[in-house]
Amino acid sequence: MKKSHLVLPLLLLAAALALAACGGSSGGGEDAKVEEAIEESATSTDPSKCTELQTQLFNETGSGQKGAAATKECEAEAKENDTESVTVSNVSVNGESATAEVEVDGSGLNGQGIELELVEEGGNWKLNKFLGFTNFDAAALGEALEEEFANQEGVDPKLAKCVSEGVSEISQSDAEAMVFEQDLKPVEEIAQGCE
Repeated sequence: MKKSHLVLPLLLLAAALALAACGGSSGGGEDAKVEEAIEESATSTDPSKCTELQTQLFNETGSGQKGAAATKECEAEAKENDTESVTVSNVSVNGESATAEVEVDGSGLNGQGIELELVEEGGNWKLNKFLGFTNFDAAALGEALEEEFANQEGVDPKLAKCVSEGVSEISQSDAEAMVFEQDLKPVEEIAQGCE
């Protein structure tokens, strides 16, 4: 399997994360503003969210690209946003930074819990980066990856299944590196073992 055939499904999973984040209201104050930023980022199909609700770092992490290319990809993907729902909890605001835990439904990370960092810029809260999984399900990640492979042309179904099964057994730290940092080494090693 070519490296490019491995990269796209993983980037799609990361993009799903970048698009997915909404939830209930905690009542008021900065916590509510943080939740609102997450909710708007998740549910909006307006490309402006890529600069108004997300930092450049967040867009780059979600797309695997840098600079204007990352923003452009975010804007294109925003138009296709079909996130079903996300639950926000454990919002913690500390000055101009905040964290929140997010449970994703309707994306490549169904059932996964992730912790996000947000930063305040110009009076607005923006999603800045993924801190890691708070609820990790390797089997669900493997299944999501297999579904993404099935949607890609030129991917051998047997090899895709083998790679997906390998991903369903990886450690949380390897999955975080793969999904949040675009570190493909763990998946490349799995693919080599499948050949």
